[in-house]
Amino acid sequence: MNDKFTQSLHIDWSKIDEDSYLRDIPALQQTNFLEFEKNITIFVGENGTGKSTLLEAIATAYGFNPEGGNLNYRFSTFDDVSELNRGIRLIKGYRRAASNYFFRAESFFNVASKAEDYRDVTPKEIYYARYGGKSLHEQSHGESFLAYFQSFEEAGLYLMDEPEAALSPQRQLSLFLQISKMAEAGSQFILASHSPILLGMPQADIISFDGGEMKRCGYEDTESYQVMEMFINHRDILVGRLLDE
Repeated sequence: MNDKFTQSLHIDWSKIDEDSYLRDIPALQQTNFLEFEKNITIFVGENGTGKSTLLEAIATAYGFNPEGGNLNYRFSTFDDVSELNRGIRLIKGYRRAASNYFFRAESFFNVASKAEDYRDVTPKEIYYARYGGKSLHEQSHGESFLAYFQSFEEAGLYLMDEPEAALSPQRQLSLFLQISKMAEAGSQFILASHSPILLGMPQADIISFDGGEMKRCGYEDTESYQVMEMFINHRDILVGRLLDE
């Protein structure tokens, strides 16, 4: 039985304008249905293949603020949301998520600022204890991003758009561990990522957007893994070829 917080999505393309750029993204245009089979789903693919567009559409269809935050966050610094969310219908499970969050590395500064604005009357030393004892803006981008995420303990639904953008390889390993533990405890994650580290989570369901279609694939079949493996094991040959070109 599918016990995910979000079990599947359906896309009704009749609700998308005929001249929309979304119809020119092959992997999206050929998709009408997607089932979330595991607690960790990772969208992977080259830039422009539609993975972040779909993740954002899922988030807004669920009720998240497009720039990130929980379901209560309502602010906008730049409105560039695609119309894909108009055609998306999400099938939710019987379980109610205790916590929900949409993380976007590119707009996390704005989300952190809103977190400060929304802070209640709790004394600062108690409020900041959950983030390592410091304000999010007193930490580096990567530190604050990871500290904020690690403050969540409840089983919930978490959407993350390229979280590795803010993190060093060591911090990516910390995120790897945190996501794995939370998924094991019942949380559901839907990510868009290029990170060979995050893609390596053994319990992840990897969905590739490359080749003009959405399809499930193995870790070693992702371009992110193949390029990194080639660079590490054959760096001199690869660099030589690149520079010669």
